[in-house]
Amino acid sequence: MKATIERATLLKSLGHVQSVVERRNTIPILSNVLIEASGDPVSGASGLRLMATDLDLQIVESATAHVDQPGATTVSAHTLFDIVRKLPEGAQVELTVAEGKMTVVAGRARFNLATLPRDDFPVIAEGELPTHFTLPVAVLRQIIDKTRFAISSEETRYYLNGIFVHVSEEGGQPVLRAAATDGHRLARVTVPQPQGAAGMPDVIVPRKCVAELRKLVDEADGDVEISLSSSKIRFSLGGAVLTSKLIDGTFPDYSRVIPTANDRLLRIDSKSLSNGVDRVSTIASEKTRAVKLALDRDKVTLSVTSPENGRAEEEVAAVYASEPFEIGFNARYLMDILGQIESEEVEVHLADAAAPTLIREGEKSPALYVLMPMRV
Repeated sequence: MKATIERATLLKSLGHVQSVVERRNTIPILSNVLIEASGDPVSGASGLRLMATDLDLQIVESATAHVDQPGATTVSAHTLFDIVRKLPEGAQVELTVAEGKMTVVAGRARFNLATLPRDDFPVIAEGELPTHFTLPVAVLRQIIDKTRFAISSEETRYYLNGIFVHVSEEGGQPVLRAAATDGHRLARVTVPQPQGAAGMPDVIVPRKCVAELRKLVDEADGDVEISLSSSKIRFSLGGAVLTSKLIDGTFPDYSRVIPTANDRLLRIDSKSLSNGVDRVSTIASEKTRAVKLALDRDKVTLSVTSPENGRAEEEVAAVYASEPFEIGFNARYLMDILGQIESEEVEVHLADAAAPTLIREGEKSPALYVLMPMRV
């Protein structure tokens, strides 16, 4: 194999594939990236195909390159990425494979790297993916950003370690919904159901797949092609194809925790509330991170009391007409939600100090959030 590729092109592709590779592997070849060089002498089209996997998640990236000699090999993903990252900008990188070694040459720099046979590289068998639809990149980015912060990191509740995606109905209209929860907060986004999504199985997309997908949508535009079955999902965007196993579990019926009768309405500037919570929580203990909201007519008093550090208090102007009461929240959870609010004003629908609180931008907002209170 012999190919020449621009440093920037190779670095971008390696950046996508190497982050799928785990730093510690008991199976040596899983530390490697598969590089295939192919050229069509008739059309003149040639390029590299890079693939990495952790056996649950697989990414394939295509990059334009000049191929002198087609071939394939596998080489350490992190090592090659670090080498290319440190090469000078604008460099042409020559990759040559012979006698079980890969030679990387750029200008006066030369590296010899150990390789493993291409035939030993595992590939995820996709099987049939009967459901197929497309989403605009901007919509997929919105779905990820507004839900992923609520994904649980508790491994014992593995079925919460991802984003739950399913089809539903709202006001007689078919919709696609994405939700995530860790038991303390819930995030849900609703978008119009794309053509082809009707009848799709309910799926839970794992946290790592969501993280890798988010990196890809940052650098893409246009549409994302999504194909899925009850056990696998595939995203195709730009020059990349990301395939992942789905979480085999049942997501809880989250609709039961979304309050519908919270009759105390607080309207408040989202940035003022977030900044106020951030300031007073500076003295909160790391363990609880609790902040108290005392609601009174047209104002909210934020306070934190810490046995070790003392007390902090801040008053924020608001629109509130119900009877005064106090409620406590985890400051970090509340700020995570407020960080997703795009409008200046946020609606906070409350019931009492022990009931779930509903937070949203407005009735027509595609996203809503539920936050469980804390005892303070």
